[in-house]
Amino acid sequence: MLREFRSLLAIDVGSTTTKAIVIERQGDEYHLTARAESPTTVEAPLEDVMIGVRQSVRRVESIVGRALMEGDSLATPEKRKGSATVGVDLFVCTSSAGGGLQMTVAGVVKSMTAESAQRAALGAGAIVMDVISLDDARLVIERIRRLQELRPDMILMAGGTDDGNISHVAAVAEYIAASNPRPRLGGNYRVPLVYAGNQRAREYVRDVLGETMDVYVVPNIRPTLEEEILEPARQEIHRLFLEHVMARAPGYQNLLHWAEKVIEPTPMAVGKMMRVMGEAHEADIIGVDIGGATTDVFSRFGQHFHRTVSANLGMSYSTANVIVEARLENVMRWLPFPVDEGELRNHYANKMIRPTTLPATLDELIVEHAVAREAIRLSFEHHKELAVGLKGVQNIGTYDKLKDMFAQRSRTGATVIDTLAVNAVVGSGGVLSHAPRRSQAMLLLMDSIQPEGVTGLFVDSVFMMPHLGVLAEIAPEVALQVFETDCLVPLGTCVAPRCRPRRGQTVATLDFTRSDGSRARDTVVGGEIKVLPLRRGERMGMTITPTRGVDVGAGPGRRVETEAVGGEVGLVLDGRGRPIVFPGRADARRAAVLEWLEAMQAYPDRRQGLTPAADLAPVEGGAQ
Repeated sequence: MLREFRSLLAIDVGSTTTKAIVIERQGDEYHLTARAESPTTVEAPLEDVMIGVRQSVRRVESIVGRALMEGDSLATPEKRKGSATVGVDLFVCTSSAGGGLQMTVAGVVKSMTAESAQRAALGAGAIVMDVISLDDARLVIERIRRLQELRPDMILMAGGTDDGNISHVAAVAEYIAASNPRPRLGGNYRVPLVYAGNQRAREYVRDVLGETMDVYVVPNIRPTLEEEILEPARQEIHRLFLEHVMARAPGYQNLLHWAEKVIEPTPMAVGKMMRVMGEAHEADIIGVDIGGATTDVFSRFGQHFHRTVSANLGMSYSTANVIVEARLENVMRWLPFPVDEGELRNHYANKMIRPTTLPATLDELIVEHAVAREAIRLSFEHHKELAVGLKGVQNIGTYDKLKDMFAQRSRTGATVIDTLAVNAVVGSGGVLSHAPRRSQAMLLLMDSIQPEGVTGLFVDSVFMMPHLGVLAEIAPEVALQVFETDCLVPLGTCVAPRCRPRRGQTVATLDFTRSDGSRARDTVVGGEIKVLPLRRGERMGMTITPTRGVDVGAGPGRRVETEAVGGEVGLVLDGRGRPIVFPGRADARRAAVLEWLEAMQAYPDRRQGLTPAADLAPVEGGAQ
């Protein structure tokens, strides 16, 4: 649905800051004209989200040089008042304040209906606090106590196919009823439960849970083992998020009035923007949004879109947990200098106590980036575990029983993530968007996601993806245009062969054709990174010839003809292997990491000896 407008105000109410942007039509295009933020005011002592919202609006008013409000109310549509222009034509809003939408999901089998319910909740922008199933190895009393402790905003319950037995679904309903869950935000209202399971069990679920919870029934998310229908459950979750969760948060009734009763969860809006970008370019995309407490990962492969949230992996409140889950040695492997383990643990324990602390020295920045690499890596591994095909699918067999057995194993529950097929990786979040150098952000994405083949890398420069994602529901073409011109910063192209190379071994030869017809050649060398200059907006034809057994996207040893697109960093040839190969000895490992940082010119050199970025070596007889 395209809605005509001259000006737009978009606000994202985050857990700590409320960010406002103004987008205006300039000629035939739309552009970002102002951005401002203020502290979010949902929590005590203010407990009114509108205080922070109005502060952020007044700050963008001072930038655009005109009033957007009349008194304390938003002026819509845009109009002339005397000689001045007042207000905006359109207002959209997203929110993750107060912890966002926190849900528990339940199903009969953890790897089937419970996993489908988890995907539905994540796709609706929720943080999934726990997954309850009959086969999750916990005692009944442990499941009941867990539900009582969590105090979710909402519960999504699935289980069984539409022609299946209802006894197991009934057991899940009994556990939930016994826990009598109470709402996180307090008050006397009842926790909503969305039932998306076996339709034959609907009346039983209503009878068992209806006395203590508000039960809403939607079509089964797994009507058969071969089908997964998530959208009705996602739409109902979004509706209940507005009516039950947002309506009871301090001050949100006024914000809902501003937004014409439509506020999207922030992660849902970010995911929408990822989908719009992927569909517009017919591209397979991985996106990562790393925050202080959580890290969201998004992927779009063909018609499959997935979102996961790692609720305890972040850069402030959750840093100590990153070190525990990743193990300290995996954090330390990214450091080019020795560090005392005890001091490192103490540093990040203090970071949890003072989560807004920023790195004060170069070494602290390098250490913080090491933790960010592991937080994103772990979150991406978690994402791959959930972004899978349906489990339990019965494939049609043949007379070849051995072939059928392997086909069943390969198709059922396999991850849909193929890093060789990824066209673009998009990074967002303070540690990436606010990195002092763009090369730091690019290297963070290369080290954590470890893209293979030929991949474009980008960063969201000003945290606009939530705003533009909700705008995409109304005007997708406008959202995409502003996203690509004012928000998305191309870092460059990464060429990373899939192999396990020896250090110094040539793994691929690249032949380049520039726009002026000149040619050049270079190589990908095992254990090394090279950065070739290719500025933003520049393109260059590229033929990659891998050595035997090395894959750059077309199969082992097969040549690939493609195009390199420039960016803030350039064209990066990554010969470190996949997964990245580190030298065994600690001193050799630190020396290798230092070489990689120097090649990327990622930091001011601690030894005052940074080498310049590599240049293209000309082909004999060709112009450079």
